Amino acid sequence: MSGESIPFADRVDAGRKLARAIEREGFADPVVMALPRGGVPVAFEVAAYLGAPLELLIVRKVGAPGHSEFGLGALVDGEEPQLVLNEEAMRLVRPPEAYVKAETERQRLELTRRRALYVGNRPRVSPKGRNVILVDDGIATGGTAKAAIQALRQEGAAALMLAVPVAPPSAVASLRRQVDRIVCLASPSPFHAVSIYYDDFEQTTDAEVVALLKEARGDGP
Repeated sequence: MSGESIPFADRVDAGRKLARAIEREGFADPVVMALPRGGVPVAFEVAAYLGAPLELLIVRKVGAPGHSEFGLGALVDGEEPQLVLNEEAMRLVRPPEAYVKAETERQRLELTRRRALYVGNRPRVSPKGRNVILVDDGIATGGTAKAAIQALRQEGAAALMLAVPVAPPSAVASLRRQVDRIVCLASPSPFHAVSIYYDDFEQTTDAEVVALLKEARGDGP
């Protein structure tokens, strides 16, 4: 855990500070995977600083019947999108199998739409056999990151680093057991919403995501 000051000016500032901390870890030949949308500006700075490829990892929550914000699990982007279920939530809610199947298919269609919007037909950079740095703009509960980590493991990532500007101590402790390395610049307690630790936390737009991905692969400004 580094002693970087907070709040961060914005996601660009956070990404540059995060990149310097990651460099000190000596994580060789990585691919940087961003959780959109807010994680993309942060990951762009990390990838640019490290000279690493930038890829998206789209995660779609599979919500409970009548309570879409309560996650039963998540569908994670990949060669074949993977459904990662939260066993505790499934035991608690006991949703009908038909519901889970239908909701998963709905999220699969949305995942496909978003990948087409963000990257078009560009081939996906595979995590198989690679050192992967998973980046977001911050963590509140860690549910999305946990699902992404499990999916990347199943896809055969050689080693996994989770890198975020800010997260609560409880999430850091829980996720540390899931990855090979973790870089978190600030872990305040008590923890409030991620947005509190940024001077500028304007929502990242789809257009910004598309522009940054184009620039990362040399097609943009």
